[in-house]
Amino acid sequence: MAYTIDCVMQCANHLGEGPVWDADHGLLYWLDCTGQRVGKPTVWRFDPRTGATRNWSLQLDVGAMALRTRGGAVLAASDGFYFLDLESGEIQPVKRIDTHGGRVRLNDGKCDRRGRFFAGGMDDEEELAVCSLYRLDPDLNVVEVDRGIICSNGPCWSPDDRTFYFADSFKQELYRYDYDIESGSLSNKQPFASTSADTGLADGSTVDAEGCIWNAQVISGDLVRYTPDGKVERRIGMPVRNVTSVMFGGDDLDEIYVTSMGRVTHPKTHEHFAAESKPQFGAGALFRIKGLGIRGLPEPKFAG
Repeated sequence: MAYTIDCVMQCANHLGEGPVWDADHGLLYWLDCTGQRVGKPTVWRFDPRTGATRNWSLQLDVGAMALRTRGGAVLAASDGFYFLDLESGEIQPVKRIDTHGGRVRLNDGKCDRRGRFFAGGMDDEEELAVCSLYRLDPDLNVVEVDRGIICSNGPCWSPDDRTFYFADSFKQELYRYDYDIESGSLSNKQPFASTSADTGLADGSTVDAEGCIWNAQVISGDLVRYTPDGKVERRIGMPVRNVTSVMFGGDDLDEIYVTSMGRVTHPKTHEHFAAESKPQFGAGALFRIKGLGIRGLPEPKFAG
C-alpha cells in the first residue's frame, strides 16, 4: 500500500520525544526533552484540524509525559515525577528519584491500561548502567521495577496486556517481560531484538492493534516494525537520521507521528553519533505518515 511522509512542523526541537495522542480531543502532545537547555519550549501541542500549536516552557528536562484522567499531565523529568497544569503551565512535584549527583534523569515513559505510569532513567553521559525503571502508581507511590540500565526507551505493552516491551538503547537491546496487569509487576525478562547489527539504536516505541512493535531508530533514521516474536517485518526510512519516537494518531488511529532530534553535540564516551557542526536539514521536525493501512491503540491516561 502506498504511503506518504509529510513534515507537519519545522519546530527544530533540540531533542523531540514522547509523542502522546489525545484521542478525546484529537490533539498531539510531544516534548523537546532538553529544549530548556537551549532556551526552547519543553511541551508542545498540535491540533491537526486547525494547524494551531501551543507550547509550555519549563525549567527542567522532561523525558516523558502522559495525560491524566482528572486533567493535565504527569511528567517524568530531571529529578522525578511532576504534575503539569495545562491551563496555567504550573508544575507540582510528586516524587523525587536518585539522580546520582545529577548524572541521571528520567527519560522515556508510558502508562499501562490500569493507569500506572512507567518511566526509566538514563545516564546523561550515555555510558554507565546506573539507572532504574520506575512505576508511579495512581496512589502516587513509586516502585523500582528494574535496574542496571544505561538509557531507558520504548516502554509499551502488547494489546492483551501480557507482555511489556522495553529498550536499553546503548546496550543495543530490546527486551520483553511477562506482565501482570493486575499488580503491575514485571517478570521473566528476555531479549526481544538487538540493534547490534544495525546502524541505528532503539529509541521510542509503540504497539499497533495487530500486536506489532514500532520502534524509532535514532542515527539510522528508520522506523522498524517488529512482529511479536522479534522479527523485523518492515523498515521505513524517514527524511532525517535522528528520529526519536513514534505514536499512532488521527481520528481512526491510522496515522503515525514521528519526532526527531536537532541536537548535534553528544557525549564523547561512545562513538554512536557522528560529529556534526550543524543539524541535518529538517532535524528536530515533527513528521506524519499516512496510508499504511495499520491502526494503533488508544493511549492510556494516568489514573492518579
